[in-house]
Amino acid sequence: MNHLRCLLALGLLLVTGSLFAQTPEYVKEHYDKQEVRIKMRDGIALHTTIYSPKDKSQEYPILMMRTPYSCAPYGADVFKGRIGPNKYLVEEGNIFVHQDVRGRWNSEGVYDNMRAFIPNKTGDQIDEASDTYDTIEWLVNNVANNNGNVGTWGISYPGFYATYSLLSGHPALKAASPQACIGDFFFDDFHHNGAFLESYWRAISVFGYMKTEPTTEAWYQFPELPSEDQYQFFLDAGPLTNLDEYYKEDNVFWQQIKDHPNYDEFWRSRGIIQHLKDIKPAVMVVGGLFDAEDLYGPFNTYRMIEETGDNYNIMVFGPWSHGDWSRTSERQAIGNVYFGDGISDDFQKNYETRFFNHFLKNDGKGNLDLPEASMYDTGAREWDSYTEWPAATTEKVRYFLGENQTLTQTANPAFANSFVSDPSKPVPYSEDIKMVFTPRKYMTDDQRFAARRPDVLVFETPVLTEDMTLSGEILAKLQVATTGSSADWIVKVIDVYPSDAPDYPETQKYLKMANYHMMVRSEVMRGRFRESFSDPKAFEPNQKTPVNLTLQGINHTFLKGHKLQIQIQSTWFPLIDRNPQQYVPNIYKAEAKDFSKETHTVFGDSEIEFSVLKS
Repeated sequence: MNHLRCLLALGLLLVTGSLFAQTPEYVKEHYDKQEVRIKMRDGIALHTTIYSPKDKSQEYPILMMRTPYSCAPYGADVFKGRIGPNKYLVEEGNIFVHQDVRGRWNSEGVYDNMRAFIPNKTGDQIDEASDTYDTIEWLVNNVANNNGNVGTWGISYPGFYATYSLLSGHPALKAASPQACIGDFFFDDFHHNGAFLESYWRAISVFGYMKTEPTTEAWYQFPELPSEDQYQFFLDAGPLTNLDEYYKEDNVFWQQIKDHPNYDEFWRSRGIIQHLKDIKPAVMVVGGLFDAEDLYGPFNTYRMIEETGDNYNIMVFGPWSHGDWSRTSERQAIGNVYFGDGISDDFQKNYETRFFNHFLKNDGKGNLDLPEASMYDTGAREWDSYTEWPAATTEKVRYFLGENQTLTQTANPAFANSFVSDPSKPVPYSEDIKMVFTPRKYMTDDQRFAARRPDVLVFETPVLTEDMTLSGEILAKLQVATTGSSADWIVKVIDVYPSDAPDYPETQKYLKMANYHMMVRSEVMRGRFRESFSDPKAFEPNQKTPVNLTLQGINHTFLKGHKLQIQIQSTWFPLIDRNPQQYVPNIYKAEAKDFSKETHTVFGDSEIEFSVLKS
């Protein structure tokens, strides 16, 4: 598999014409292309591609995307089909700028994965904010027919750079749309609450190998693996330390991950969320409610900006997986579940285009009547508009984990459910596991297979007699014990369909939507981090211990006739790596002898707290 196909499989680089209405021929007919090297304050030059409308009769805003994934195709006479966020902005005319970030592809310098922000830079100190500032300064002073207004956008890692642009302080930056934006690699992509996403392990190739000179060819390779069965490959590989066979010391990122198992200064300094204070440009944060890669980043980017500033700041979350909103598919589905028609096109035309036009072409004048929070109801299949997020019109409802697999509103501390967790037979995250970079469809996958395992606990309501809309974060307050000294805890929120639910065209042939167990939200807490992500702590064997876990926000109506179900388990393989279940200082260096079968217990005073929309 060549590097471009691999990047597409990652779901991080959305550049092909199949995802976008325009073609290279269209772009070449309507735009001029220019490639320049813009010198930063420390002398390093960054490769920058500029697409300017051929119509020179007016001035245009600049829309910029900075990326670690290449500005390809290179060459002044070679055009790409996708140059802007959507077809409408391209057809209307804007100046589109793409830049290879420092140390990547055709740019000079040394790459630093999630480069730390320096708040008070002096002299020739640099970070991505200063590189953004220096780039904007050059563009507004050197690109013909620009109107002096700049906007930034990007999906995933480019979304992180769009967020970073907000810290540049350049007065020409008027609007930014961070989309599926990485916020912190200890909670996005490679880790969830400190648990390593083994399913994302192959992506380390993209970020871990350094280059010494500008290049237009891939300098990294993906490991050749003996199996396309992801579950079996990682099970056979054994402890994480055995994966050193595939990534040697020249893969810098793999070494960093192994050397920093806790949330230390290495990870904290690379997080961007904590710096998003008193932001001035207008912001539209975009996310997918079923984004397997980046949910933490978009939710917390919006939250921090909203809490610490008074700028224009809105959020749009649809029934999308990673980057779906930029595609042109008419039917929107995640795996087996269909959500509606034309949802992405509606976003591109009525949200994204209007947002950028208002602040870049109309200088923010007049009223832009977009909701503060546009959240798709993934159960009722319709958009909801909220004046704030989380929605103010909710009330807290708590369910306890009761006897006979029931969710009850009465705690029973004396009740306990136990199961045996065997690292040699971990619970799969899906019935449909392939060797992919990031599994997308598992976010709505049928969970019946897991409900039927003895190492998965199941609790559910009776059949609902009226609709119930859950809107906002979910807090799981578990009371647990283990015979070992280490354990992971996974909580899944599931919508159980009725027995007469019809199939969708997208439903896999071997499945039926009748009694489908649709996963609505799920999350893991690596138990050692239950009190502190920076200071891990072993469990005392057989001692009842609280473990709190926050699940990212949802906006989902459990319809009349459906049931709300909770599943709890301790393995989720190979989405996350296996916990040895005996405490070791660094799981990345655990040996086979450290892994043991243990019995875990969940008590009846464990509770799940939801925000339920008031009727």
